[in-house]
Amino acid sequence: MKWSLIDGYEVLSAEDRPKALEIFKKEKPPIMTLDLRLPPSPGNSEKGFRCLQEILDEDPLAKIVVITGQGEKNNALEAIGKGACDFFSKPMQIEELKVVLKRAGYVSRLEREKKELQKYFSEESFEGMLGISARMQDVFAMIRKVAPSDIPVLISGESGTGKEMVAQAIHKRSLRRGDSLIAINCNAIPETLLESELFGHEKGAFTGAHARRQGRFEKA
Repeated sequence: MKWSLIDGYEVLSAEDRPKALEIFKKEKPPIMTLDLRLPPSPGNSEKGFRCLQEILDEDPLAKIVVITGQGEKNNALEAIGKGACDFFSKPMQIEELKVVLKRAGYVSRLEREKKELQKYFSEESFEGMLGISARMQDVFAMIRKVAPSDIPVLISGESGTGKEMVAQAIHKRSLRRGDSLIAINCNAIPETLLESELFGHEKGAFTGAHARRQGRFEKA
């Protein structure tokens, strides 16, 4: 098997279970084929399941393809239930194995890229905003500076630059973070309705005012 795969993979091999675990812990390969009946107990598949668990404990993202004998479908299904990503039965067909390994490699890359992205977002994000440039770091520093204060803050910028996100970040870090943050797009409100939208109205204040309505200022 090793020589059949050597063109597309860097192949590490082990003759028994302890050696397989040793190599895995040292090299951390993303994909591993595991014969459930490796020595020193080839007749005991439970030892194979235990080895499978040890590998996943070491690296939960490892993609393990288990090898089973003919008529051992139940073992294969149990292995998948315990965390293996796929299986194939002996005698194996090399072309079939290559397809299985290619699929496992694709899934492995996706999962590891996802993990790296999650790590990046957790390390580099600031209240939901991303930015590592000096300009963005200046913005984050200004947010930290003004958020604890009790003064009005004017946020200016072109459309789509994230002014509302900055406002939300300031609110989350302010002493009023437990209260509501009310956002309003004044450009979207007709001039005739702006006063009512901002300040609200009482029932009967004008034609069509059938009920009392809170304004944005009162809600805030």
